[in-house]
Amino acid sequence: MLETVETLIAKLVDEVGYPRATELFTKLSGGKRLRARLILAIAPEASTAPLLGAIVELIHAASLLHDDVIDEAQLRRGVPSVNATEGSKTAIMLGDILYSKAFCGLTSFDSRIARSIAESVTRLSVGEMMDVAMAETFNTDRSLYLKMLYFKTATLIEACTYSAAILAGKDENAHALYGKNLGLAFQIVDDILDITGDEATLGKPSLNDFVEGKVTLPYIDLYEALGGEERKRLIQNHAKALSEEEKGWIKSKMDEYRIIEKSYAYAKALCDEAIGAIGEDAALRAIIETVIQRSH
Repeated sequence: MLETVETLIAKLVDEVGYPRATELFTKLSGGKRLRARLILAIAPEASTAPLLGAIVELIHAASLLHDDVIDEAQLRRGVPSVNATEGSKTAIMLGDILYSKAFCGLTSFDSRIARSIAESVTRLSVGEMMDVAMAETFNTDRSLYLKMLYFKTATLIEACTYSAAILAGKDENAHALYGKNLGLAFQIVDDILDITGDEATLGKPSLNDFVEGKVTLPYIDLYEALGGEERKRLIQNHAKALSEEEKGWIKSKMDEYRIIEKSYAYAKALCDEAIGAIGEDAALRAIIETVIQRSH
């Protein structure tokens, strides 16, 4: 079924009728196709599920193109980003092409599905703006961080599972909760791996999020555990190039207060709630287990 999704993605891009866009798109790494996999797992018998999966993957690709411009990222999944090789203007416009083509495709679906996906893209964009604004200072507000995470990452996954449930005639609210929690847990695990992973695995230096100004859940947990001069030291390191000594200090304090375990436990609780919502669905259980157990 994923092969059908890949074929439909290529077809949608070709329908744009601009060979340069097709050429650039073929250079993008497809990634895990998590969103399409979720749709196919929930609605395997729905004839339009592969097309919805292709549309959502175009939206996801567009958001990553824009994200790389915002972050001035030179790599995406281990290969040079479009903004690095072709410039930010080209990357932005390619993203716009993918967004608009995806929205055209959505018009053939049930209005509830079209509205859900479209609204999620609005929230995704708000989440990007929040992320940029929050990087300007050391954010200590856990609820604000989780709201940004929901908007930036979880909302599109939530819309996918909700929409797939409509296609399959299943409980859309239960599946929406599953998707929301999966999206939150996925990003929290990603934030953890930014700290615990090595550069060869990550494709970037460890603690890179913190250097870029992003105060993710482990840093909020660490801030709450520290006090006095140590808390000041953590804040002073925010959004700065870190020496090996400072990296070592941050990691040692996370070990001392078992911060990674605490953040991971929160992600695991989200996954447990998600599994509880959808019951004995083996395929969805398997997907969420791969998220919580992943190492890169």
